[in-house]
Amino acid sequence: MIVMQLNNISKNFGADLILSKIKLEVHHHDRIAIVGRNGAGKSTLLKIMSGQMPYDDGEIFKPKDVSVGYLDQHTGLDSRESIWSEMLTVFQPLIELEKELRQLEQKMADPEIIEDVKAYQQLLANYDAKQNDFQQRGGFQYEAEIEAVLQGLSFGKFDFNTPIQELSGGQKTRLALGKLLLSKPDVLILDEPTNHLDIATLRWLENYLKNYQGAVVIVSHDRYFLDETVSIVYDIAFQSVKKYHGNYSYFLRKRVEDYELEIKRFEKQQEEIKKLEEYVQKNIARDSTSKQAKSRRKKLEKMDRMDKPDLDDHSAKFSFNINRKSGNDVLKVDQLSARYGALDEPIFKNVSFRVSRGDRMAIVGPNGIGKSTLLKAILKRIEHVEGEIQYGTNVEFGYYDQEQSTLNTHKTALQELWDDYPLMPEKDIRTVLGNFLFSGDDVLKTIGMLSGGEKARILLAKLMLQRANVLIMDEPTNHLDLDSKEVLEAALADFPGTILFVSHDRYFINRLANHVIELNDKGARTFIGDYDYYVEKLEEEAEIKEMEQTKIENKKDSQPSTPTNKQLQKDRRKLERRIKSIEEQISEHEQIIEQEEPKLYENENVNDYTKLQEINATIKQSEDKLEELMEEWAELQEEIESLN
Repeated sequence: MIVMQLNNISKNFGADLILSKIKLEVHHHDRIAIVGRNGAGKSTLLKIMSGQMPYDDGEIFKPKDVSVGYLDQHTGLDSRESIWSEMLTVFQPLIELEKELRQLEQKMADPEIIEDVKAYQQLLANYDAKQNDFQQRGGFQYEAEIEAVLQGLSFGKFDFNTPIQELSGGQKTRLALGKLLLSKPDVLILDEPTNHLDIATLRWLENYLKNYQGAVVIVSHDRYFLDETVSIVYDIAFQSVKKYHGNYSYFLRKRVEDYELEIKRFEKQQEEIKKLEEYVQKNIARDSTSKQAKSRRKKLEKMDRMDKPDLDDHSAKFSFNINRKSGNDVLKVDQLSARYGALDEPIFKNVSFRVSRGDRMAIVGPNGIGKSTLLKAILKRIEHVEGEIQYGTNVEFGYYDQEQSTLNTHKTALQELWDDYPLMPEKDIRTVLGNFLFSGDDVLKTIGMLSGGEKARILLAKLMLQRANVLIMDEPTNHLDLDSKEVLEAALADFPGTILFVSHDRYFINRLANHVIELNDKGARTFIGDYDYYVEKLEEEAEIKEMEQTKIENKKDSQPSTPTNKQLQKDRRKLERRIKSIEEQISEHEQIIEQEEPKLYENENVNDYTKLQEINATIKQSEDKLEELMEEWAELQEEIESLN
């Protein structure tokens, strides 16, 4: 069933054509992504689809009974109500129906009505009809739905009576999303719904949208999110749109394949045109061949000539280099805690980790746990920091601030870079800006006039010129379009230094990170691997916790029952996964010992007592962990044998 159809939609802003003859269909249960470069018209198209913006030409067909819900990327819930009261407004018709049911119940208890058999029967029939309607519309579970959505959007620890006016901008945006999800429109249109969401909330939203009963249309720069949620991609380029059946990764592959095929067709046609033109030129004047030449000239005139295909892949071009290498030990953080004020509760505490040269370390954790604050503490940009931070030899930090607070809104793009590097010739500064897609008079725009994506490119240009050997980056992919993200990933992958970064972009973490630091309310844990490895370990931990809980419950059970074959197989698989995980950890610690022991005899360390202590401590820590792991491994082997 088609719930919305766009036919030849066009839109102009002044003299600029933004969208031209757009054709798009939305079927019930479709999961659609609208993609394209910044400025391609994605948000404009969503506003047209949702009725928020008029269009100049074309038609939109939508059945009258189809409801449409729209979330603007800059929307924040503006209300004087509390969190709970505002969410209840979605269910106001149900609440009114519930009041009617209560009133009918009171009437049904009236002795006078009971005595009037006919009136009482009518009352019962009316009550049954309304109660059935109430049940069908979810009247008995709407409060549970509200709680589930608020939990999923990270409001679980909030007092639901909190006034919305007291919330931050990001929290108001999440609430606007929650209210829209609860309203359950037939067509759910979301413009950048992943903004202000941490990784746990992103995973919840992905699952929610997969099970959503209506159609979903999304604009997002989160590739992992798109891969998990959509099955149709509409690509906007050069004011027109092209449809692909598949997720975002499929679209990327197919777009390149289509482009290469179009290039071949274009080149083949060009060869044919050249041959025809040469034949006409040589033979038009000859009596013997003039007739054939005129025939071929007519063929040329009637030919539908192809334009040269363009992939619309004009992206920033940059790379990060360093002035000099740092030492092998870049950073040591021990028992770090930080607070906003001397008397405030710690934002984070007991955080310890080490960074070596060449590491790519991603910091993850829920919103508000202190990830950005941790970076600022390392850079000594905040007060009230306790614990120990040791910096390695020749370490030079470069910092990318997601808040973009280091930029001066009154300076032009040219001045912003030139003031930091006054000895560089103007043409060189302009060349750098050109590589970041600022050309011509664009460099004379003030920072305050630029979009979030343009400001991000200015910050990256400054960071590139700094040539620091350790990059500290706070949400570097925010504000960047998908193409710019890919360029940034490639540049960071080739960076010869060290990177410590905060990000909720799981695709970005997967491509870049070789360590993941999980920040939590107890401290921090380090995982050696990318994001997928980190998730795998969390799932293993959850399974182990479930196994332990099952053991406790089995011990409490005074009538132990014989487990089924299915349960035995499930338990065996859990044990095998845990054994595999332990064996991987054993291998990791054996490698650490193997790497560290030769350092005890290196010339530069032999007379350095402090260094020897550190190496021995690392070896001892791994040896102790090995012993602990071996004991657990032996116990698990016994459990598997008992299952057999």
